[in-house]
Amino acid sequence: MNILDTIIHRKKEELAFSKSKVSVQQLKDSEFFGRKSFSLKETLKTKSGIIAEFKRQSPSKGVINNKVPPLDVVSAYEQSGASAVSVLTDRDFFGGSFSDILSIRNHIQIPVLRKDFMVDEYQFYEAKSIGADVILLIAACLSPQQVQEFTALSHELGLEVLLEIHSEEELKHINPDVDLAGINNRNLKDFKVDLRHSVDLKNRLPEGILSVAESGIYSEEDFIYLKKKGFDGFLMGEYFMKDENPGNKFKEFISNVTI
Repeated sequence: MNILDTIIHRKKEELAFSKSKVSVQQLKDSEFFGRKSFSLKETLKTKSGIIAEFKRQSPSKGVINNKVPPLDVVSAYEQSGASAVSVLTDRDFFGGSFSDILSIRNHIQIPVLRKDFMVDEYQFYEAKSIGADVILLIAACLSPQQVQEFTALSHELGLEVLLEIHSEEELKHINPDVDLAGINNRNLKDFKVDLRHSVDLKNRLPEGILSVAESGIYSEEDFIYLKKKGFDGFLMGEYFMKDENPGNKFKEFISNVTI
């Protein structure tokens, strides 16, 4: 199995355990389930366009930064103009947890993207219950039918959908209800990064859909290149998180690029 297959296999094991411990009704009874979500589609238009990520580690890079509290980082992101924050909730491969979102939800006024590997309806109720506003769907581990069904459920719950693709074949996963199309510059199966491939794929997106360049943006030059090619949003994590003070790194980055 490649790393994506390994992650999905483990995710399904986690889900079986979670379902046995917490019911959907219990999730619906949570503090945040009834709150009105912030819109990433709107904040991408009015702020920097950057979805700044809190990420402790990854399968490809190992530990990136496990010493800074989530609230310190995301508050600094917001203060410097982030359109949204992305928070990893996968434990085994990314060192994340639900508490990372729960600890920040009442303290920031921009959208929170729950970044995880969504393969079951139960996870969408989880996302709503912890205060997420947006969820990530990864085409590489879902069928077009699943994307359509999960998008409908997300909208029922008041969540927006960022659909991530990486290949021309995955364009068929996009349906008219998807809120944003993310193009991963990094291949999840072998971790190679190719910005030009992403630009080519962006040019094949349906007209009118907001586009987000994801991952593998390692410099101000990368960002400017992708912005000039017409991307509406940019999901960046490692570039900021590898600094001992990610918030300051983000502030410096914002001041050095033309938004």
